Amino acid sequence: MEMQKLYLLVPLAPLFGAIVAGLFCRVIPRWVAHTVTIAGVAIAFAASVVIFKDVLAGNTFNGSVYTWLTSGDYTFEVGFLIDTLTATMMLVVTFVSLMVHIYTIGYMQEDPGYNRFFSYISLFTFSMLMLVMSNNFMQLFFGWEAVGLVSYLLIGFWYTRPTAIFANMKAFLVNRVGDFGFILGIGLVLTHCGTLDYAAVFQKAPELAGTTINIWGSAEWSLMTVTCICLFIGAMGKSAQVPLHVWLPDSMEGPTPISALIHAATMVTAGIFMVSRMSPLFELSTTALSFVIVIGAITALFMGFLGIIQNDIKRVVAYSTLSQLGYMTVALGASAYSVAIFHLMTHAFFKALLFLAAGSVIIGMHHDQDIRNMGGLRKYMPITWITSLIGSLALIGTPFLAGFYSKDSIIEAAKFSNIPGSGFAYFAVLAGVFVTAFYSFRMYFLVFHGEERFGKADDAHHHEHHGDHDDEEVAHDHHHGLAPGEKPHETPWVVTLPLVLLAIPSVVIGYIGIGPMVAGDFFKGVIHVDAQAHPALAQFLEHFHGAAAMGLHAFSTPPFYLALAGVVLSWFFYMKRPDIPAAIQRRFSAIHTLFENKYYFDKINETVFAGGARLLGTAFWKGGDVAVIDGVVVNGSARFVGLVASVTRFFQTGYVYHYAFTMIIGVFVLMTLWINRA
Repeated sequence: MEMQKLYLLVPLAPLFGAIVAGLFCRVIPRWVAHTVTIAGVAIAFAASVVIFKDVLAGNTFNGSVYTWLTSGDYTFEVGFLIDTLTATMMLVVTFVSLMVHIYTIGYMQEDPGYNRFFSYISLFTFSMLMLVMSNNFMQLFFGWEAVGLVSYLLIGFWYTRPTAIFANMKAFLVNRVGDFGFILGIGLVLTHCGTLDYAAVFQKAPELAGTTINIWGSAEWSLMTVTCICLFIGAMGKSAQVPLHVWLPDSMEGPTPISALIHAATMVTAGIFMVSRMSPLFELSTTALSFVIVIGAITALFMGFLGIIQNDIKRVVAYSTLSQLGYMTVALGASAYSVAIFHLMTHAFFKALLFLAAGSVIIGMHHDQDIRNMGGLRKYMPITWITSLIGSLALIGTPFLAGFYSKDSIIEAAKFSNIPGSGFAYFAVLAGVFVTAFYSFRMYFLVFHGEERFGKADDAHHHEHHGDHDDEEVAHDHHHGLAPGEKPHETPWVVTLPLVLLAIPSVVIGYIGIGPMVAGDFFKGVIHVDAQAHPALAQFLEHFHGAAAMGLHAFSTPPFYLALAGVVLSWFFYMKRPDIPAAIQRRFSAIHTLFENKYYFDKINETVFAGGARLLGTAFWKGGDVAVIDGVVVNGSARFVGLVASVTRFFQTGYVYHYAFTMIIGVFVLMTLWINRA
């Protein structure tokens, strides 16, 4: 019973902080807002640690806390499922969120929306915890939509910027497309299982493995395949997989702390978590897994290419996130769910670190985000520099660091997988290693090494990315970039402390975690893999002889040399011969244009989907509203009444003998009809 109170405390503490900071944001002083929200998240983190230890001791929980609604045979409840997967996610969410909360004090100190921001990120933490702790689809969907809503509020946090408003609308709409698929999947589950409780659904799933349904026409579709693909479409929206990825780079319009919290560590991994949670369903459909692995592979490779040409420091990291989410999705498709969760966890630490470091650089540069205006920051911002380097090394898969263990496990799982499409996926994740190393270190060298390119008098290109804002709301934008002769400076401790605390797990978490999480029984009974049908993970583990051995073996594997080549090449290009990338760009201008336009996904969306919707709307308005409804129904009925009236007017004369005549004619007509009937 004591533990159940603790379970409730985890989501409710941040919710309490969000309510206090949100409802009273105009009246309370700033220190109250950040104290109450940080305390709430800190309590949630502490409780998560206790729960994690309790789960490791073997105490799991699955039960309803509150029945929300009963309708016929269906009950919709709020319930918690606490097992190793939930406990892992809770630790990641609360820890990263706590770091971001502390960091925000420094990052948003000049912002007029300070209290509002704290209430949003606290509300986000609550929503995400409800999502990962749920034991049924209804609550999962609640958390799913709530994180989407808070993401919308945060991307458009600076609501006077047209770009931010455009970006948050885009994120919201693209997510609705994914959520439409998601709710169809949930509907199929409810229809065929009669319940939304995970355990009951998973128990019933094997019986439905052979079931087919008719969607349209007489074609028979496998129920499991359709359900899993629908659920995965939800994951594609949240976890930004091609073609629903277009919102994530644009979401960089929001303040940097939420880029770290939402778009690197927690919300975008909701889709990965959900598919892992649904492993008993996905294992029943090879078609769905094949779909997953191919989508993941496309995202991992092609989004990495776009990172190479970005000049905005946050957008480089955003494309990196897309690419890494693609890696996780490949692991899911190869049935290596535990590896996907492992990569989710390691990535959460080093990517949050990279985003917060980027934010620290942005503060140091007085909110200039163009990496072409940086360089040589190493000596001005030592803590930011060293933590950035650790984060970048972890990201590219340096042996013994966090990213290495999870990334190499994904590559091996793709290699051993027998799912259709796994050959392409193996190629994509292998090539992705080189691409990742190249763009990560391109950014690192341009920002921290080489000649100093800031404080120049020409401010012309400072504004190219953001456009000129002269908003009162956005205090930051009054000093865009460093003044001539001004030098960057290290940021205050509230910014650097979270960097250091995130750098530590970025170094050690992979080494600690791979044994139990991937090779051990950590997820036993939580994640189900049909080892006969999908042997990839089992085959990888036959070659696994502990974390140290894996790290040493790495020096003789292709991924290590690909990563090394990426780093060396970026050093050569951007440190020694910057004329070469410029020449390549001119030579392959067609490809560069393709990348600049992000493969034209936005154009296609705008012309085909948005344009199509507008055409349809115009057709309905002109054809439906104006012609049919206004023309025929509304005005038509009025005209008809007018017509009848204009005829009957001739009989309304006021002469008695006219009325008598009309009455006699009427009686005559009635008599005729009556006699004919008889």
